[in-house]
Amino acid sequence: MIRLDHREPMPDALRGAVLALGNFDGFHLGHQAVVGEAIRFAKELQRPCIVATFDPHPMRYFRPDTEPFRLTTLDQREALFGDAGADAMLVFHFDGALAGMDAKDFVAGLLAGQLGVAGVVTGEDFTFGKGRAGAAKTFAEHGLLAHTVGAVMDGEAPVSSSRIRTALKAGNCEEGTRLLTRPFAVRGAVQHGDKNGRLLGFPTANIDMGTYLRPRYGIYAVTGHLPDGRVLKGAANLGVRPTFDPPKELLEPHFFDFSEDLYGQEIEVAFHKFLRGEEKFSSLESLKDQMARDCALAKEVLGD
Repeated sequence: MIRLDHREPMPDALRGAVLALGNFDGFHLGHQAVVGEAIRFAKELQRPCIVATFDPHPMRYFRPDTEPFRLTTLDQREALFGDAGADAMLVFHFDGALAGMDAKDFVAGLLAGQLGVAGVVTGEDFTFGKGRAGAAKTFAEHGLLAHTVGAVMDGEAPVSSSRIRTALKAGNCEEGTRLLTRPFAVRGAVQHGDKNGRLLGFPTANIDMGTYLRPRYGIYAVTGHLPDGRVLKGAANLGVRPTFDPPKELLEPHFFDFSEDLYGQEIEVAFHKFLRGEEKFSSLESLKDQMARDCALAKEVLGD
């Protein structure tokens, strides 16, 4: 899988590609339908398929104080696009120049000219360019082949990133998993913490949440995916650890029957089920007892 930068020349082998254009944060069922159509269309035309994404998200550029909301990192999206069958990922680095570019210049100058794109596939409601003036018909008006894909419905409502975020903020992992087609997962480097979990007999791998959406604070049944391919089962606390002072937000997974050193390694923690809300305990002993019950329940949920 090749990662491309819109500010750099397009490799000759990828010029004339079909481009799936969108944010694709989360790469949920709706996004998968757009990318799937782009891959199908590219194969029909015997051309490469490139999936585009924006980083930072335009919302972060226009509203920098917005709370964290990302469902995936660039690395996760690159892996997901590759698994879907795309040839490359194109990253549009969203800055003032891109924000101020009108729709015509974006299509004729950037896509068709600089990047040599031959066709574009988007969701039917996708808009772009300064003032969001560009729509699907704009591509055809400037000589590009264009396809649109309608919304994917789940029940009576369309699948959307905002719907997934709402579900995760409520602790509804099951709905998030169904719409994403996989559990919501946080990837990050394991960092040193205060060693409170180790003192209690439940060592944890501490991960900063970064730009990820914050699901509901509390305890989750999780799996951890290690760099060597191993998958571990565990229970994780996401929150500010109100029993300890000062409060500090972390994702703290404890993996069952595992004692290896993970410091500095990048792992991915997948959220399978919300078990309970975060609580403040009157003593470390009562917290320890509850942690044992949480782990027993997580093992039951995960089939251990």
